[in-house]
Amino acid sequence: MLVDARDYYRAFYRAALRARRYIALTGWQFDSGVALVRGEDAHRVAGEVRLLPLLRRLCRERPGLRIYLLAWNFSPLLVLEREWLQRILFNWTTCERLVFRFDKSGPLYGSHHQKLVLVDGLLAFTGGMDIADSRWDERAHPARSSLRHDRGRKPHGPYHDVQAVLSGPVVGELTSLFEERWRMSGGGALKLPVPEREEWGEVEASLRLPPGPVALSRTFGKTLVPPREAVREVRALYLDAIDAAEHFLYLENQYFSSRAIFQALTRRMRASGRPRLQVVLVLPEEPEALREQLAMGLAQARLLRSLRRVARETGHRLGIYRTVAWGAHGREVPTYIHSKLMVVDDRFLTVGSANTTNRSLGLDSELNLGWESTSERPDALGRAIRRLRVSLLVEHTGLEGLGAVRELARADGLVSFLDRVAAEGRHRLRPHRLESVADRQPLLREVLPADLVIDPEDSVLDESLFESMKDEHGLVASGVKRLTRWLVGRIEPAPEEATSK
Repeated sequence: MLVDARDYYRAFYRAALRARRYIALTGWQFDSGVALVRGEDAHRVAGEVRLLPLLRRLCRERPGLRIYLLAWNFSPLLVLEREWLQRILFNWTTCERLVFRFDKSGPLYGSHHQKLVLVDGLLAFTGGMDIADSRWDERAHPARSSLRHDRGRKPHGPYHDVQAVLSGPVVGELTSLFEERWRMSGGGALKLPVPEREEWGEVEASLRLPPGPVALSRTFGKTLVPPREAVREVRALYLDAIDAAEHFLYLENQYFSSRAIFQALTRRMRASGRPRLQVVLVLPEEPEALREQLAMGLAQARLLRSLRRVARETGHRLGIYRTVAWGAHGREVPTYIHSKLMVVDDRFLTVGSANTTNRSLGLDSELNLGWESTSERPDALGRAIRRLRVSLLVEHTGLEGLGAVRELARADGLVSFLDRVAAEGRHRLRPHRLESVADRQPLLREVLPADLVIDPEDSVLDESLFESMKDEHGLVASGVKRLTRWLVGRIEPAPEEATSK
């Protein structure tokens, strides 16, 4: 496991230096000038450390090396936030063995959100992190850092994320996934070379899991052209894991707006004869941009308030938190949580690209990893999962000392302990406010619908849309009334109504 971008970017940099046959990257976003090593790490290396100049140098120096980059062909809404003219920048200013493509093969309004890097068929990186501007941070998360800047921008705030680095047979499966993504993007058939050796060797990591099986779970939205059925393995993974929880559930994520996950937690809390749970959610203080506050923030505030009410009614303990650093004059600076991770009973762990949103479970392309211990007693995998969970809680709380670590390692009373830490205000952890932009600007509450179609679980254009627009003669109508009725029919009941029914 690689916690926060300092560890991930540094590990990728070192792997790229060892690449001989190929480097393949796919992601939601890439930025050419991202420095992969910084500060004291940069003092120990020579040569270029920025993403594109490094890849350009490797391509030039190693005649047998090929480099493939596949990026989401992003929405026009993001045009002011993205690096311009990347097709020219990556393809025309480098050698012919470096190929950059935009991928627009997903469903309408869906995004390609998987993050995957492959090196020589021996090493794979995947999780929540893109190699992009304003992502780098270290685990201390200082309120201000001159190292947290890209392309001349002002330094950004604290930023938390989690990635995994893998070796072994699973890399072959991930290679096949990349090859299929490349083909679907219009890049033609791609067959990456098989590894020339069996082992990569030691990779520096934040924490380690023991060797053993790992599960791959994907999301792909349904498309009509080319025809492709929806894949909802991440959704099934989350719902099954929540239902299986016997003691506690720990989740950190960028958003919480998924109706399916809310309903799964509600079902588990209301299940008769099941043990009471300790449920810990770590989320950012609020989504980064206004469009995200509208798309996910409104639903998130409603769902979290409803979930808290269900927990009180059923006797489960629910703690919802944010985390901060201290700036000048004691000002609190929020740490942005971008990770997508869940731990259940210290026996199950999933890390990946999927947010707990509707679109991540049904519309966008996503990739998650899963590990599960089947032992009744703590085994090597269970102990490693617990170490990771406790390490993350130490990072988020800012607590130190053996006594604090023991409290964080316990399942019983975990929420009560975290509530006390958050209420004291002396450490990093804070209670989440459970507010949306509409709570701070009541006028928005009057003009916005209860559910927006900005965070759908299904494609906005599929067969049901066309069927809804046909008239009695089977022809597609030209008016907007049928489309309006179709969209309204897609909106599900508010969580309070769904729970009562």
